Amino acid sequence: MGKCTLALLVAALGWVAAPPRVPLPTPDADDGGITLPAGFRAIVVADNLVVNRKQGNDAERLRGIAIAPNGDIYAKTKFGPILALRDADGDGRAETIKAFGPGDGGTHIAFHDGWLYHSSRTAVYRQKYTPGELVPAGETQTIVARLPAEKDHDAKAFAFDDQGHVLVEVGSPYNVYSNPDRQLGAKGMDPTEFQKTYGGFWRFDAAKPNQTQADGVRFSTGHRHALALAWHPVSKQFFMVQMGRDNLNVVDPVHYDALDNAERVSEVMHVVREGSNFGWPFSYWDPFKKAHMLAPEFGGDNVKRVDPDPYDKPVVAFPAHWAPIQMAIYTGAQFPAKYRNGAFVAFHGSWNRAPRPQAGYQVAFVPFDDRGMPVGTFETFADGFAGTREFVSTGDARYRPAGVAVGADGSLYITDTEKGRVWRVFYTGETTTPAARAGAPVSASTAVTDGSRGAQLYQQACAPCHMPDGRGVSGMQPPLVQSPVVAGDAATLIRAVLHGPAQVLPANRPKYANLMPPFAGAMNDVDLAAALTFVRRAFGNGASPISAADVAAQRRVPAGAR
Repeated sequence: MGKCTLALLVAALGWVAAPPRVPLPTPDADDGGITLPAGFRAIVVADNLVVNRKQGNDAERLRGIAIAPNGDIYAKTKFGPILALRDADGDGRAETIKAFGPGDGGTHIAFHDGWLYHSSRTAVYRQKYTPGELVPAGETQTIVARLPAEKDHDAKAFAFDDQGHVLVEVGSPYNVYSNPDRQLGAKGMDPTEFQKTYGGFWRFDAAKPNQTQADGVRFSTGHRHALALAWHPVSKQFFMVQMGRDNLNVVDPVHYDALDNAERVSEVMHVVREGSNFGWPFSYWDPFKKAHMLAPEFGGDNVKRVDPDPYDKPVVAFPAHWAPIQMAIYTGAQFPAKYRNGAFVAFHGSWNRAPRPQAGYQVAFVPFDDRGMPVGTFETFADGFAGTREFVSTGDARYRPAGVAVGADGSLYITDTEKGRVWRVFYTGETTTPAARAGAPVSASTAVTDGSRGAQLYQQACAPCHMPDGRGVSGMQPPLVQSPVVAGDAATLIRAVLHGPAQVLPANRPKYANLMPPFAGAMNDVDLAAALTFVRRAFGNGASPISAADVAAQRRVPAGAR
C-alpha cells in the first residue's frame, strides 16, 4: 500500500496520530523543596514572581493558574496583572515573563473554547487565544460586570459546563450572617434577602458580553465562600470545596473552646446542582459527628444538629480551616491510572487554628470512581510547602499553595502565593524519594499511610495535632511514636481516646499545652477501632489490633477506672 493510499485511508477512517511525546525536563534534586509520592518529581518553573511587588500598601500575591495547549503558563496576581510565562528552550524553566490584562487583580483564570477567561473582584473577562501568542493581542471582552464585592470573600471563581454556561461564585462578606459578625454573642439575622445577592453560584451565558448579576440564574445558595470549583467531564456535574466558618469559640466560649474551633468545622466538597442549598449561615459540617450542626449564632450549642436536615450533604470532608483555593480535574494521561479523572485541590493553609499549630499547606488528591463521583476519601499529594511542622503564625510558612492546573502533557502545575513560585510536577516512575536517594531520613512532613480506612481516619482526625508522622508538637501535643500508651494496654488506650487523657491516665503523666478532648461522641466503634489499629501498627511497634467489640466494651467502663 502506497503512502498516499494509506494517508487517504487514515483520513477516511478518522484516525488521528498521537502527538509526539515531549521529553520531560530534568527535575530539581530536592523537587523544589516539596515532598511527593514515590514516582513523582518536580521542577521549579519560575520563582520570586511577586517578591518586592506591591499594589499600594498591599504585598502582591500569586493566585490561580492556567496552562495553554503549548505549555505556556498564565498566573493571576491578586491585585495586579496576569503573568504570562514561557519555557522556549524546553529545559523546564520559564525564560520569558510578560505582564498583561486589566490590572485589577483577582484569583481565577482558565482556558475555555479557544478563549482565556479571568476574573477580578467584580467581573469576568475573556480574551481570544491564538496558539503560540504569549500575550493575547485581541481586545478584552467583559462577560459579566458589576458583581457585588465587599471587604471579605470577594474573589470570583468560575467554571464552565458543556452546554455553553459559566458558573460564577458570589461569596458572602460575612463569616456568618450575624450582628455583630465574628464577635462574642453574635446573633444570626434572616438571610432571605441577603442570599438573593450573596452566598451562592450564578449561571451565565459563557459567550455573551456585558451581562450583570440580574442576567444570571441563581444556581445554588447556602454557602459562605468557595473558590475551588470545577466541572467533571464524566459525571457532568460541578464540584466545589467550600471554606468553612471561623471563630466558634469567639462567638460562644461557653459551648466551644479553641479545640472545637480548630477541628470542628470541615472544609467540604459538594456536588453543585441547580437548586442546591449547603446550609450556610444556619449550620456548619462537623467532620467527627458527620452532621450539619446548628451554628451558635442561630442557637447552636455544640450538640444540636440540624434535624431534620434539608441541606445537601458533602461528598468529602476535609479538616477545618485548610482554605481551598483552586481545584483541577486530572484529565491527563501521564500520571498512573488511579489519578485519572480525580481532583487535585490546592489548600492555602489555615490562619486561625492557634494556639494549635497551623495546618493544611498542601495539595490533596481526591479519587473519583468510574461514574465521575468522589469515593469519599482524600490523600496528601504534595506537601512540605510550609517548610516546618510546628508554627502558629502563617508568616512562618515558607510557601502557601494556591493555584493548581493540569497541562496538555499531563503535568501538574502548582503556584505559591507568598513569593510567587511555580512548580511543575511530573511522573517518572522512580521508586525512591529525594531524601532516600541522598541517604537522609524521610521528611517529617511525609504522611504515614498504608491506604487503609484507619490511615484515612488518622489523617483526618489525628494528624492535624499529632502530625502525619506521629511525632507530635513539642510542648503542645504528645508524640505517638514510641508512646507507651499507644504500644501498651489496648483497653487503656481506648478509654483515653473515648474519655480524654485527664480522665484515664495517671496524674503524673507528661503534660501538654493542648489537651485532647473526649472522642466518645465523635467516632463510632468501627471507625475508632480502625483508627487505633492503624496508630498501633504505624507508631506502636506493630502492637495488636483493636476491634469494634473492644471499643464497645470500653465504652461501658467508667471514665475514671484505672
